[in-house]
Amino acid sequence: MRVLGTVLALIGLPAALALAEAVSFYAANRSNGTIGDREYLLHVPPRYDRSKPTPLVISMHGAGLWPAAQMEISRWNEVADRHGFIVVYPAGTKGSGPRVWHVDRGPGLMRDVKFIGALIDELAARYNIDPKRIYADGLSNGGGMAFVLSCTLSDRIAAVGTVGAAQLLPFSWCPDRRPVPMINFHGTDDRAAPYKGGASWVTSEPFPGVLAWTREWARRNRCAPNASDSAVAEDVTRRAYRGCAGDADVVLYTVQGGGHTWPGGTPMPEWFVGRTSDSIDASSLMWEFFRQHPLVSR
Repeated sequence: MRVLGTVLALIGLPAALALAEAVSFYAANRSNGTIGDREYLLHVPPRYDRSKPTPLVISMHGAGLWPAAQMEISRWNEVADRHGFIVVYPAGTKGSGPRVWHVDRGPGLMRDVKFIGALIDELAARYNIDPKRIYADGLSNGGGMAFVLSCTLSDRIAAVGTVGAAQLLPFSWCPDRRPVPMINFHGTDDRAAPYKGGASWVTSEPFPGVLAWTREWARRNRCAPNASDSAVAEDVTRRAYRGCAGDADVVLYTVQGGGHTWPGGTPMPEWFVGRTSDSIDASSLMWEFFRQHPLVSR
């Protein structure tokens, strides 16, 4: 992956060459919008038509990453250009350390929620955003933030998607139990957010098991109790909960041997995050799910 590869390469370069690479890296990775002290990277498809209400996808990076990294990993821009929707990559809180989303019980959580709300307002003022088709997704810590938004902005977010989600808040925390459609992708060899749950090198706090977490979301959406399972590729299975309140389906794609990675996206260093499957395209599948689930009265 180019953006992460550049960071790793800078460590071993001579000073002059490292400076040149750093300038190039900054130019390729800078954001193009701000709200207060928060940044975002916006992509508007070439065929955007101001006269037509346009869907908006909000895609959130993992902890320690940044908007351009999420753009490159997910390849959302390619899907947006094919289907004609706007995609925005907001930045988590920077502070004195790496950018993160505050998916805990601290005061930073609601500051992040307010930032996303303000971002929606700003883009809706500048573009013809369809209020019934605003979606949120995220990788790792960004996936945890997608869950937070489903519990705090369910009157604005039509559906959410998660990839390798780092979920630390329990469902009992969720202040809004209204059904929100959800699509999830997770690798069985994810060492950062373990598929079977438990602690990892990321945190000593235990993560929930992915199957149990998905089942909890299905209960939240009041889906039929029995899920349907199917094989979609040699290394990918699909579990779907249907018959949900408000047609708020819950879907899980399990990638056998997949790491803490975005299926079908730009591979990150395998030694660090594990294998990236190219058997499916998570962004394209997520968009198909999103387009089937506009916002409904809940």
